[in-house]
Amino acid sequence: MHPLVEEAMKKAAIAWLGVGDDAPYPVWCLWADGALYVVSGPDEQPAPGLAQASSVTVTARGDHGGRIVSWPARVERVRPDTEAWSAVVPTLAGKRLNGPGTEELAQRWARNCVVSQLTPDGDPSEAGSTLPDLSFAAPPRENPAARQTRRPFRLHRVRRPRS
Repeated sequence: MHPLVEEAMKKAAIAWLGVGDDAPYPVWCLWADGALYVVSGPDEQPAPGLAQASSVTVTARGDHGGRIVSWPARVERVRPDTEAWSAVVPTLAGKRLNGPGTEELAQRWARNCVVSQLTPDGDPSEAGSTLPDLSFAAPPRENPAARQTRRPFRLHRVRRPRS
């Protein structure tokens, strides 16, 4: 495993996942035993396409907010009746903000959610000098919650200053 990936992910509370050609999206995660663990599903964070994917690209940011590494990952599902589930899920549930309780949360995840294990699969695709200079800022995506901005209401006529 690349040392930059390991060091960056140890400190990561969130990471960006790129599944296929879709735009990367942020997820909260846990780095443990050389792999990244992500929970997704109902009443948890959305992770479009992760449950069906066999590989993804993971991007981590540094202490100052900029990207420092992107790496390919192999995706495997962690099943509730396995030793891996028993080892990882209690720690993952403890890291979940505002969770109802570790045991209750683990049971709900076993019923309704997917816990994915993302294991590094090769050298980083972008790190250090190979990171692009672009910001990758993009306009907001279409959203049914968005609405058109209206002009402010004015009760009286506003006079323009004469020149």
